[in-house]
Amino acid sequence: MSDELLDAHPTDVLELDELWSFVKARRHKVWTWIALCHRTRQIVAYVCGQRNDKTCTDLRCRIPTSYFNLATCSDYWSSYAEVFDPDTHRSVGKHTGLTNHVERFNATLRNRLGRFTRKTLSFSKKKENHEAVLHLFLLKYNQDMKDRWLTRHI
Repeated sequence: MSDELLDAHPTDVLELDELWSFVKARRHKVWTWIALCHRTRQIVAYVCGQRNDKTCTDLRCRIPTSYFNLATCSDYWSSYAEVFDPDTHRSVGKHTGLTNHVERFNATLRNRLGRFTRKTLSFSKKKENHEAVLHLFLLKYNQDMKDRWLTRHI
């Protein structure tokens, strides 16, 4: 996924958030954790798993090296404060607007992929299929964001 990412700048901020969907049955929730670059609107890293510190740590480990030490913003979910560097991480409320882009991306994801819609008959029977569909969507999304960013800034 990092092949499509634009270069990181020292002033970039990563917006972090998570959203739930399910595999096979509603009682089998799968949480998708996302790190989005505020400047480019590209998804820098993602991971699917439970809503806990371990999955949050997996997200942190998947952030590419050039983005790893950037400032981060998230909601008040305790895992973010536990896992991300307290010197560069801020937990903020929705009213601040500092996580607007990742929240907007979550809405886009729910709108474009039936598997992420809250009330749906579309769902994956296997977690591997769920993640494969998400991965393909993110590849296309990041390429579109890269193309859009380059046409506006060149």
